[in-house]
Formats: sequence, structure tokens, C-alpha cells
Amino acid sequence: MTNWGLIGASTIAREWVIGAIRAAGGEAASVMSTDAARGKTYAAENGIAKSVTSVADLVNDPDVEAVYISTTNELHRDQALAAIQAGKHVLCEKPLAMSQADANAMVKAARQAGVVMATNHHLRNAATHRAMRDAIAAGKIGKPLAARVFHAVYLPPHLQGWRLDRPEAGGGVILDITVHDADTLRFVLGDDPVEAIAFGQSGGMGKSGLEDAVMGVLRFKSGVIAQFHDGFTTKYAKTGFEVHGSDGSLVASNVMTQRPVGRVTLRNAEGETELECKNTNLYEVTLRAFHDAVAGKGRPSATGEDGVWSLATGLAVVESARTGKVVKIEPGL
Repeated sequence: MTNWGLIGASTIAREWVIGAIRAAGGEAASVMSTDAARGKTYAAENGIAKSVTSVADLVNDPDVEAVYISTTNELHRDQALAAIQAGKHVLCEKPLAMSQADANAMVKAARQAGVVMATNHHLRNAATHRAMRDAIAAGKIGKPLAARVFHAVYLPPHLQGWRLDRPEAGGGVILDITVHDADTLRFVLGDDPVEAIAFGQSGGMGKSGLEDAVMGVLRFKSGVIAQFHDGFTTKYAKTGFEVHGSDGSLVASNVMTQRPVGRVTLRNAEGETELECKNTNLYEVTLRAFHDAVAGKGRPSATGEDGVWSLATGLAVVESARTGKVVKIEPGL
């Protein structure tokens, strides 16, 4: 059994990750919050034995073998490096860091220390996305030519706050949602993006000039072009993901979500066929793969390197939205 320390008494840990750790055969042994009262309450409410107020106390705890980081984005680098230095395995929320250099430093440190490092890109664990990936690999749509991702949602009140009003913490829709699009596209297409062009929008939710919606296009190494629309402001839209090829199309609805839902339809000369998708909890898939990697049996579903790629794509989209120019995507791996 893998014992986990949680850096951040976060909503995502409470709603999804703690349960997934336990379902995958692990346990949440400790939680760190700089607010002692909050940490103690959080621990009691979630059945966690210990609460501490410093990263050092958590990562130097001999009962903790792996660390889940879900603090605000600007804190990820130092917290991950502290955990890695203490010999702990790391599952870090996306984006890994605020800069490409920092993300690469985290991955390099984990590699040198011989610990597992993963990025919590849960969407690649959806049965729908895996069915799309397998269909493309099997040639069901011929040569992939284009893709579209609809990931414009409404950010619920309990998740607002820093995402809308703290640019220094990495707020804004691009580093929150577009990075997920980038990872999902890479996973499903088996391809890497090379260029981005985008327009950001401030629709009234984001403060301090932060974008709360964005539209853009990514170009991939193979020549595939992929359109994306991400937003915090869209109350009544459904999410979706399409991949169109020379001999068919995959059309997925309600799939850019944390919940194990959605469906995928294959359209080709034979008509329409719904792909079989055995939907299971995305985070449980993440944690089982992570535990297997810790045990030396396989790799995490999304590695640190995958997180570097999604951050590089997100930063290119940020720069393109700022300048109006096409920006190259360069992960530096």
C-alpha cells in the first residue's frame, strides 16, 4: 500500500483524489495546509491521520511515500523539488509550473533521484478518449486531418477565486483548461503540436485582465490542425471532441469532463457506429497506474514529460493570444 501526503487541502483532492487513492489501494496519511485550523478540519473531515503546516514536515515524514500537489500553480515547482529531494514520488496537478524551465527542472530532478513523477492529466484516462485513440491507431478513420475540442464550460462559484483574479498564481483559462486539451489531443492523436495561434477573451468573469475564454488552432507534426474553444463563462454549452480523417470521423460528446460519462460515434462509409466505452472513474485509473509505476510495473498514465508538453503548448497559446502571432511550441525536452 502506498501512503500519500497531500500538499494542499484542496477541493479536487477532497472531491476526487482522496477517494481514488483509496480505491487504488493506497491511503492519504497526511495533509499540508499553511492554515493550521483549516488543515486540522480537512484531515478530520476526510479521515486523514495527520495535518501539518509546512512542506518540510510533510515530505520528511517517513510514513509518506508519495506526494500529491494541488496548490496554486506558482507553488508547484518548489514543492515538487522538495518532495523529490526527500525521495518521494510526485503526482502534480497541471500545469506543472509557471515556466518551461521550471517544469523541465522538475522532470530532470525526478529522473536523477529515481522517483516517479506524473502529471494529473485525468482526461487521457477517460474510456471515450482511449476508444478514440484505439480507433485511430487501427485505421478506422484513415489519415487524421483535423480535430476540434469544445471545452468551454462554466466555472462554478466554489472553484472561482484565484483562477479569475490572480495572474501571479497562474490564473486564467489557458493554463487551467487549454493544457488539458493539449494533453488529450497528444494522447488521442499520438502526435505532438508544433505551432499555436489563438485569441483570448475577457468576458466579464476574469479579473486583472485575465482571459476567461480562448479560441485557437494548434498544428501538429503530422500536419493535423486542431481547433479549440475553452472558457469559464459558458453556462449552457456541452463539451465535445471530434477527429476527422480521410476515411471517417470520430464524434464524441460530453467527454471533456471529470465524470466518467460521454459517448463516441464513428462515422464512415459503413454508416454510424457507437464505440464501446466502459466508463470508469478517471482518477482511479490515474492512481492505479501511478501505484504500478511506483512498484516498477509500467509508467504513469501521464508522465512529467507529458506535463512539460502540455505546459509548453499552454504557454505558446498565452503568447499567441498576447501578441496575435503564430508561436512555436518548444518543450525543451
